[in-house]
Amino acid sequence: MPLQRAYTFSDFILPVLAMCAVVAASNILVQYPFNHFGLGEVLTFGAFTYPIAFLVNDLSNRRFGPQFARTVVYAGFIIAVVLSIWLATPRIAIASGTAFLCAQLLDITVFSKLRQLTWWKAPFASAVFGSILDTLLFFSIAFAAQFAWIDAATGQADSSLAMLVPFFGKEIPLWMSLGFGDLMVKVVMAMVMLVPYGAILAIFAPAIYSANRNSK
Repeated sequence: MPLQRAYTFSDFILPVLAMCAVVAASNILVQYPFNHFGLGEVLTFGAFTYPIAFLVNDLSNRRFGPQFARTVVYAGFIIAVVLSIWLATPRIAIASGTAFLCAQLLDITVFSKLRQLTWWKAPFASAVFGSILDTLLFFSIAFAAQFAWIDAATGQADSSLAMLVPFFGKEIPLWMSLGFGDLMVKVVMAMVMLVPYGAILAIFAPAIYSANRNSK
């Protein structure tokens, strides 16, 4: 999969649709706590789906380069925000759009700087850094009391999750606890996503995979 300077509209269809599907699903699922194994106060279902966006982004970057990946992110951002407004609350849509755009652009930057290293380092590092920024932006905007004005301005009930919950012997706002749990899962999912990433790279770009797998 060598980098290409010229690409067609059809090249964008699959990655943009994949981005939109992941973000739309995550916007819905992040509103539902993972009420299993006592993790209802530290985890939401959205943590299991959102990391797929980094896989789509990294494969686009690897196949066509950072400029193409940024275009996919911008297109996915616009469509995802529209879908988020329809499927979720305005506050969730704003939080999702802001976090998505910033995190995915950071992912592209980190991936591009590390793309010549061992095949797994660029996608893993970029996903981890992107996940940290995404979690911080999304959970603070979507659920911190400081952003309750968004609900008020859009005629919605306050959706802040500011109630205190136990956290390693202390108490912190629920949104922080949920954010921490989601980030931990996103890091694990970043490792899991290396499996399909490596498989796709080995099948469709064996030269790149072979050249990079033993790099330092």
